[in-house]
This record gives sequence, C-alpha cells and structure tokens, in this order.
Amino acid sequence: MTWWRKAVAVGALAGALGMVAPAQAGYLEDAGWGSLSALSNVLYIPAKLSYAVLGGVTGGLAYGLTAGDLETAENIWTTSMGGTYVLTARNLRGEDPIAFAYYPEVKPLASATPAPAPVDDAGWTTAEMPGQSLGGATVGSSSGSSKFEELPASGF
Repeated sequence: MTWWRKAVAVGALAGALGMVAPAQAGYLEDAGWGSLSALSNVLYIPAKLSYAVLGGVTGGLAYGLTAGDLETAENIWTTSMGGTYVLTARNLRGEDPIAFAYYPEVKPLASATPAPAPVDDAGWTTAEMPGQSLGGATVGSSSGSSKFEELPASGF
C-alpha cells in the first residue's frame, strides 16, 4: 500500500472513533437497578394484587348496597384496580411515577350548578356602604344630624 492510502485509512479510523458516544450506564449499574426492581417486586406485586382484589370486592358490595349506583362502584374500582402493578428501574430512579392507588382527574358532576359570582363589597349597595361620605354626613353613621338635601337629577 502506498503512504497516502495508509494516511486516508488512519484518518477515517480516527474520525470514526472520535464520533462514538460513550455509554450512559455500565453493565454493573444496569444489573444493580434490575436486581433492586426484582427485589422490590417480591413485596410490591402481592401487596398491589391484594389491594386490587379487595377493591374489586368492596366495589361490588358498594354497587349492591347502593341499589345499583354504578358511579360509586366505579370510583372504588378505578382507585383500587388502577395504577402501577410492576416496579421498573425507571420507577425506582424517579423517572416514572409509582401509583399504588390510582386517582383519576376529577370531573364535575352533571347535576352541579355553577357557583354564584362573587359579590363585590359584600352585597352592599352604594347608598348603604359604611364609611362613605355624602354631603358632609357619613352614610351609615349613627350621628343624629342629617345634612342630606335632595338634588335634582341631572341630565333628564
């Protein structure tokens, strides 16, 4: 081989090795997280399955005792039977949440009426507002003197 072919081959090899990204985790770290998740699941899975079965039975009893109210039973079933059944390394590292009991988003009741709008000044009208000054007298004051006089309405 000529010298320039060797130089091109060495340059290509150096460029290819320079672009290789280092591994994020070593084999021992992956093995550690895998072992930890396996050991955690020895206790977690039976506990979660027991909770789900008891929630299923409780939801069935609630359905019967409420004369067929499916919404009550579904709330119990969703909370107890939903969630995480197997812990993974991502759960243990905090990258994914662990949901032993599942709490879905709250949806408004169909029969709920909208809340009344807040009342400004606690429902007082302008004439009844304590502490308002009008013509030298304080509206709502207990002073015996009255300095009110009727004024004609302007603009009519």
